[in-house]
Amino acid sequence: MKSKHIIDLEDLSANELTEIIKLANEIKERPSDYAEACKGKILATLFYEPSTRTQMSFKTAMLRLGGSVIGFDNPQNSSVSKGESLKDTITVVGGYTDIIAIRHPLEGTAKAASMYSDAPVINAGDGGHLHPTQTLTDVVTLYNEKGSLDGMTIGLCGDLKNGRTVHSLIKTMSHFRNNRFVLISTPELAVPQYIKDVMNASDCTYLEVPSLIEAMPMLDVLYMTRIQRERFASEEEYEKEKGVFVLDKEKLLSAKRDLKILHPLPRVDEITVEVDDDERAKYFIQTVYGMYARMALIKTMLGNTDKTPTARIFDTHNVQCSNPRCITKTEKYLPKIFREVGGDMLICKYCENRTLI
Repeated sequence: MKSKHIIDLEDLSANELTEIIKLANEIKERPSDYAEACKGKILATLFYEPSTRTQMSFKTAMLRLGGSVIGFDNPQNSSVSKGESLKDTITVVGGYTDIIAIRHPLEGTAKAASMYSDAPVINAGDGGHLHPTQTLTDVVTLYNEKGSLDGMTIGLCGDLKNGRTVHSLIKTMSHFRNNRFVLISTPELAVPQYIKDVMNASDCTYLEVPSLIEAMPMLDVLYMTRIQRERFASEEEYEKEKGVFVLDKEKLLSAKRDLKILHPLPRVDEITVEVDDDERAKYFIQTVYGMYARMALIKTMLGNTDKTPTARIFDTHNVQCSNPRCITKTEKYLPKIFREVGGDMLICKYCENRTLI
């Protein structure tokens, strides 16, 4: 593998991604062949934020590969509650385990964790930034349900500003041929500029629309997302956006017969229960594909021959990231690392936020 850690699905080359998709399908077809593939190996799941599917999917994946699992699903049950730093937690856990999956409400945490872990780190979601293994789940689902990852019109609906699954999916699908995006949201929850930069750099066509009904007839894939209460500064702001986009049977009347409806879950009220029985609804089988996707990723990463110790990283600029949700706001010891854009703009290496010099 070109990278020891998976912070972003961009850490996989196109060939590596294709091979993991193929391996996921092989495991799905012949699970008994892989029942001891990770025997003697230990996965740590460090979940600083609530999770059902992602956490259980990682645990199930490792157990089905014959490995073991340690970790926590509530930081209050760990030394984090006593004030232990991310650096210290990761350094210790990295010495106990062979691989780590971490979820955290602050953006850039997985990148920060990878700087202090000799064990490979998988980003299981960092705030509203990225969620690469959900995207791996999504592409395995699309490959199986659509037969290809090229030439699709993909609609993404809901909280596109804070939706880490949306950001990761766009970044990955923009690398495949002739994919187009329809971005369905309110102006307040529009996709952030750095994701538009990704689409522009890949020459992907994208359209921003405020209406789900307007978008339906043109879509091959509809990726619904919930409005995330936990990402809003106030209940008032959340209530303003909640319930704006709801997929129901009436809206499906104008959709293509071969439309595939995906959702990273959990669902709140953005898809009515009656849609579950429509053959185009794939969000529950999507969770099963996710288990096989994570099995394939874990097996591949543990087979990586790169055992290089983690190198120390130093400041690149004496500037603070302007993102209030960046991990550097709480873990003050982290080096300030940025890349320069255009001479007057810095992009944080942790959270990808733009900061003016």
